Amino acid sequence: MDNQLTAKAAIKDSIPTMFGYIGIGLAFGIIGKSLGFSPWLVAILSLTVYAGSAQFILVSMMALHNPVFSIVLAIFLVNSRMILMSITTAPYFKNDSMLKNILIGSFLTDESFALGMNKVNYTDNQLTFTWFNTANIVSYLTWAGASFVGAVAGSFIHDPYAIGLDFALVAMFIGLLYLQVIAKNGMPLKLKLLMILITFIMVFIGLIFIPSNLLILLVTLITCLIGVIIKHVFF
Repeated sequence: MDNQLTAKAAIKDSIPTMFGYIGIGLAFGIIGKSLGFSPWLVAILSLTVYAGSAQFILVSMMALHNPVFSIVLAIFLVNSRMILMSITTAPYFKNDSMLKNILIGSFLTDESFALGMNKVNYTDNQLTFTWFNTANIVSYLTWAGASFVGAVAGSFIHDPYAIGLDFALVAMFIGLLYLQVIAKNGMPLKLKLLMILITFIMVFIGLIFIPSNLLILLVTLITCLIGVIIKHVFF
């Protein structure tokens, strides 16, 4: 990753995200096919919903003929963390038009958000619409394409977990976390490692008491507050 904010740089920077999306997109397509969805319907779901992990919940609930309201509510709760990510991202595009901001927000994902937050470490805390939008669209098309291919391959692969496809997204996030840790952004390494440890502990405890569809949102809010306090008191 470098300090360039061009479309070409965005494609290069998005390669780790693309590999992650290929793996998990294939897994989603295979699972969608096993639940009775055609490859074209799987692709349409990925193009219109574009909700990553929430799509696994979506196809499962649709296959069980759950009420539409229940499906919509479940997807909203799982993706409610995007509100926080959009709020964090918005200041970088305050000089851009509303349409451009809507485009950035509409295609924002966990992965492109993490990618953007890593990028600012190399660009003096700057992001451009061209770079971020390109990164978003590349990820979007990769996800949809991988989902379609996975659904086609679903006739031959009945258990994606047996070949480790479910770990692709985890591996990608580990890579993005590593880039954030080694980035020279003025934040002490000890603070970064401490917050990673606190986050792990919060998630572990949260799994016991907090519903899984709210876990990430609540842990994010709590650990951000803890991080701000620790930084200002001890660093």
